[in-house]
Amino acid sequence: MSDLISDGLTKVVWCASLSSQSAPTAAELNAAPDYTTRITPDGLKVDPTTAGVDTGSLASTTDTEEVGRVKWDLEITFKVGSTPTEQLPYTTLTRGTHGYLVVRRDVPVATAFAAGQAVEVYPVACGQRARKSPAANEVAKYAVPMKVFAEAIPDAVVA
Repeated sequence: MSDLISDGLTKVVWCASLSSQSAPTAAELNAAPDYTTRITPDGLKVDPTTAGVDTGSLASTTDTEEVGRVKWDLEITFKVGSTPTEQLPYTTLTRGTHGYLVVRRDVPVATAFAAGQAVEVYPVACGQRARKSPAANEVAKYAVPMKVFAEAIPDAVVA
């Protein structure tokens, strides 16, 4: 079987600024805070929804549509940390904070960013973080909703 198992193959970094959204440099991505180890295994939610544009007319006998705008639903669920370094996402991603969420998939997490790698770049504004209800046999968690404030580049390439 040749199915790709995703464990350990997704990296998430936070950039306060980028030189280029479509071609961020390896240097700026490698220097960015890496939040991957603070995110729960199911905590990266990046869901696009494509709207439909009605192209029918009064004469139509079939509903027809074309592709419309894309809306991104982004939310990250983090583990609560006990040290300042572990708490960096909590203290950085506060309501109203703008920046760039950069996601790299299908490459081992320990691998440094390098030219030619595919990445997803989302210019986001952070919403109000929310602590999750405590549960038995789970770490303490909180979620940060994010709103895309400019065109997302889901097919960016590292320069």
